[in-house]
Amino acid sequence: MESPNDEHAAGSPPNKPVRLADRDELLALLENHSPVLVDFYTKGCTLCQSIEPVLGNVARTGITVGMINPRVDLDLVDEYAIRSVPTLIVFEGGEEVGRLAEGFQGTDAVVEFINSHVTDDAVDPSVEP
Repeated sequence: MESPNDEHAAGSPPNKPVRLADRDELLALLENHSPVLVDFYTKGCTLCQSIEPVLGNVARTGITVGMINPRVDLDLVDEYAIRSVPTLIVFEGGEEVGRLAEGFQGTDAVVEFINSHVTDDAVDPSVEP
């Protein structure tokens, strides 16, 4: 996983999910990239672990993907109304535009979810993950 402070901190999307250490890193990612898919997960969650390869596939299609454990800052739980994990939230221009909290989803379902919530198709479905 990349760090938000790597070469992709601004500009083109990283080609793999970025693990975020805290709220400040989340906000920096949202400020520097748009759209962004953020996975709110917890350690020990089997559904969260099983969706990680899907997030890798999505990142390779051209969208910035961040992953954060809201337990690192419990204010994130309230701020983003996290009630279950994994919760996937799409941000465009730093604002939440879509939320998916229905357990495991495959790559095609996540791509469709993203594209149905952003202004322009963010994910190129013709790119092989």
